[in-house]
Amino acid sequence: MDDQSNKVCRRHHPEYGDLAWKPFSSHASEDREFDVPINTSSKSFAEVVVFEQSGVFVLTMPGRLEGKTAIVTGSSSGLGRAIAIAYANEGASVCCVDLYPAPRNTINLVTGKADDFNHRTTGQATHEFLQQAGKRAIFVKADLTVASDVETAVEACVREFGRLDIIANNAGISVESTHVKPLRIHETSEEDYDQTMAINAKGIFLGCKYATKHMLAQEPLKNVDGTEKSRGWIVNTASVQGLVPFYGTPSYCASKGAAVMLTKQVALDYAGDRIHCNALCPGFLKTSMTQNLQSVPESLATINASHPLGGMGDPEDVARAAVFLASDDVKWMTGVPLPVDGGYLLR
Repeated sequence: MDDQSNKVCRRHHPEYGDLAWKPFSSHASEDREFDVPINTSSKSFAEVVVFEQSGVFVLTMPGRLEGKTAIVTGSSSGLGRAIAIAYANEGASVCCVDLYPAPRNTINLVTGKADDFNHRTTGQATHEFLQQAGKRAIFVKADLTVASDVETAVEACVREFGRLDIIANNAGISVESTHVKPLRIHETSEEDYDQTMAINAKGIFLGCKYATKHMLAQEPLKNVDGTEKSRGWIVNTASVQGLVPFYGTPSYCASKGAAVMLTKQVALDYAGDRIHCNALCPGFLKTSMTQNLQSVPESLATINASHPLGGMGDPEDVARAAVFLASDDVKWMTGVPLPVDGGYLLR
C-alpha cells in the first residue's frame, strides 16, 4: 500500500472555493467529490474523520471564526471567560477586556452570597490561559462605564490585531445578588440602581459606539469566492430577566431590558451596513453571580426546577450560542434577543 500520510489532495469547488483533504487510503483519488469546505492556510483546524467507500479521510477544517478579531468584555470570569475561550478555539484573535485580569472570587465567606465584584482570586487570567494554549490573545484593562477607557480598549485591539470584527459586550454585574436578602424597589438604593445601569446598559452602549466606528471604517473580510462578508458582529449579553421579571432584582431587570432594546435599535440602524447586532438572553448559570441561589438548598432546588432542560446551565452552554451569533451563519439575522435558557421561558 502506498504511503498516503503526507499527501494532500486539492481541487476547486465552485461554491466553497479551494478544498484540500488528506487521504488515508491508497484508493484515494483527487477526483473524489467533497461537499466540505477546507482551507489549508488556516491557523486553526478541526479534524473530522469521514468514512467513504474509497477509504478513510481526515479532513482539516478551519474554525468558524477563523481570521476574525474579537473583543470580549467581562472576560476574566464566568460567561465572559467561556466566550473568550470559545472564540479563540474557533480561530479568532481575542482581546480580553475587563477591570481586572484575575477571575472574580465566588463566595463571600461571611454572607454565603455572591462576593463583591472587586474581590478577585489568584487564578490564571483568561488571556494567559489562551496564550499558553497557543492562541492569539491580549488583555486590556478598562472601566467599561468610562468612554475614554472603552475607546482606548477598542483602539488597543485594532493596533494589536489590525482590525475588529466581533465585540461581545458581556460585562455585567448584579449588585442585588450580593445582598443577604432580596430587596424590592422601595428598599433598593439609588446607588445600586446607578451602578447596575452604568455597567449593564451604558457599558453596552459604549462598546457598540466605539466598535461600530472601526467596523464601518475597515475593509470587510472576504469569502473564498472573493465576495465580501458582513462588516461586523455585535453580541450583547442581556438575560431572560430582560424579557421576564424575577423577584427582588429591579435594577438588574431594568438594565437587561435596556440591553435588549438597545440591541434592537443598533441592529436597525446598522443593518444597511451589514453589521449584525444580536443579544444573548441566558437563563440562570452556575457562576459567581448566582451564589445567592446556589448557596441555599431550597432556592437551588427551585431555580433548577425552573429550567426544564436539566436545571441551571453552565457558561459553556451559552458560549456556544455566542459563537453562532459571531459567525457567518447569522448572515440574515439581526436584532434578536436569543434565549439560551434551558427552557426557563417555557414555564
